[in-house]
Amino acid sequence: MAEAPRFNLRNPAVKRIMQEIKEIKQDTSGDLLAEALETDIFEWHFVIRGPRDTEFEGGIYHGRILLPAEYPFKPPSFMMLSPNGRFETQVKICLSISSHHPEHWQPSWSVRTALTALIAFMPSPGAGALGAIDFSKEERRVLAARSRAEPPRFGSAERQRVIEDMHARMLAMEAAQPGPSGSGSGSQQAGPGPQAEPVAAPAPAPAAEAAPASAPSPSADQPAEAQPSPAPAPAPASPAPASAAASAASPAPPAAAAAASPATKPAAAPAPTPTRAAPQPQLRPAQLQPQQQQEAAAAAAAAAAVVGTTGTDHVLTALMWALYVGIGAILLRKVMGVMGVELGDLAEMLQ
Repeated sequence: MAEAPRFNLRNPAVKRIMQEIKEIKQDTSGDLLAEALETDIFEWHFVIRGPRDTEFEGGIYHGRILLPAEYPFKPPSFMMLSPNGRFETQVKICLSISSHHPEHWQPSWSVRTALTALIAFMPSPGAGALGAIDFSKEERRVLAARSRAEPPRFGSAERQRVIEDMHARMLAMEAAQPGPSGSGSGSQQAGPGPQAEPVAAPAPAPAAEAAPASAPSPSADQPAEAQPSPAPAPAPASPAPASAAASAASPAPPAAAAAASPATKPAAAPAPTPTRAAPQPQLRPAQLQPQQQQEAAAAAAAAAAVVGTTGTDHVLTALMWALYVGIGAILLRKVMGVMGVELGDLAEMLQ
């Protein structure tokens, strides 16, 4: 854009176009490319990809945009350069976003939003609109494949250079993003699929081998434990006959303990009840003492406030009298001044 300074940057249309040039360069969707000519920023060339899951999928379609001098208050004009089976080539397309319908155009729309709408319009029926054609799906698929083979031929050498450069950039973008194309990603996903299955197959095999290895180990431990377990069993059995009286006495103590346990339970039940009731009356006077102290402090503060108010009342009374005397003196002097009587003369008259 070295030639851009030749345009009047104070023109609102030029300002808007320069802003859109910067914004569209930052587009990373991969569905469109647009670029203004270096010699005329009011003429743009664009490349769009055919919408997915349609007969246009895989196609690379070139086109041309002409912006009016009143842009963005008036809509641009669009024309396709690549045969596509939906729009005629090198003919201004009649769309709600084009110059054929200025009443629908919004100044907030941009070149990018208009191209996005153009992609959405491609699978729709032409319905006899100006510049619209309705080819069969098979013919459109053939044209989509041809559009990838080579870019269209149009205009001057500068325009052709821009068209070829954008065509190569779009192909490079598709190569860098094989996922949406479907063929490359499918083959890559199919490859690791069978590899994951054989890897998963040997994984359970060692697990199964480890399971039986671990199974015999506890089985070997169990017989070893079973041998010492019967050893202590006969050992207590031998002293059991020797202490027959103890074995007979042993059931008696549990019975006595069982008898003692219910006895202690009712005894323990009434015990907590008086203890709970006892602290309650003890806590009440303890709680009343701070309340009485607070009441006494409040009464003392009220008395002090009354005393303070009486003292202040006396002071205010004295100040009011002094104010009255001063006001009277000022009024007397003004009256004497109006009458032309001096203070000295008034003193002599009073004597």
